[in-house]
Amino acid sequence: MFFKYKRFIIFFGVVSSIILLLFYKALLPQKKLPVFQPAMVNYELVDSTMQHIKKFHRIADFELINQNGKTVTHENFDGKIYVADFFFTTCPTICISMTDNLLKVQKEIQNNPNILLISHSVTPKIDSVTQLKKYAIEKGVNDKKWHLVTGDKKEIYNLARKSYLAVKDEGDGGPYDMIHTENFILVDPDKRIRGFYNGTDSKEIKRLLLEIEILNSEYFPS
Repeated sequence: MFFKYKRFIIFFGVVSSIILLLFYKALLPQKKLPVFQPAMVNYELVDSTMQHIKKFHRIADFELINQNGKTVTHENFDGKIYVADFFFTTCPTICISMTDNLLKVQKEIQNNPNILLISHSVTPKIDSVTQLKKYAIEKGVNDKKWHLVTGDKKEIYNLARKSYLAVKDEGDGGPYDMIHTENFILVDPDKRIRGFYNGTDSKEIKRLLLEIEILNSEYFPS
């Protein structure tokens, strides 16, 4: 009798296992990334006027110029996931590794229309449009995916300290001087910070790519 129904029992067992697996996945809570607020971040990287904020923090509106001389604003990132950082083209130290690692990120996201990159110069007087374009060509920056931006130093400083929470205050060059860090900042389509990553660490880049996928699944489920 057993042999007579062997195929049916095996088939039923396989189907049952698949159904149980699907139910398990459906009921399993989806992993979500934290939403970072200024009060959660190292105070050295946050403007003193923002350090008390515990909720509702978002990236402020901005208007800058990219490597092609085109105006780039917050609207270019509406509905997008993006990674931001701060650098300068003549940096002889951590920027080299940071740029190399963002190139790896660029390669991984190049076919995903939901994800962009933006790098802000902390020496905008030196990093003219011409200088940024030269740098972009030398490094292999894809203009459709990655904006290198310059502009008013006060605006970039305020973005760094009050929005992205990513640079240290007051270097040796006077007001609005910035000591940039190695941080990459992951921003969601609601302009909220969802992660910080050491842009010089290959393990951190792997974590960034993984968490980009988590965020992509949250906002753009297939």
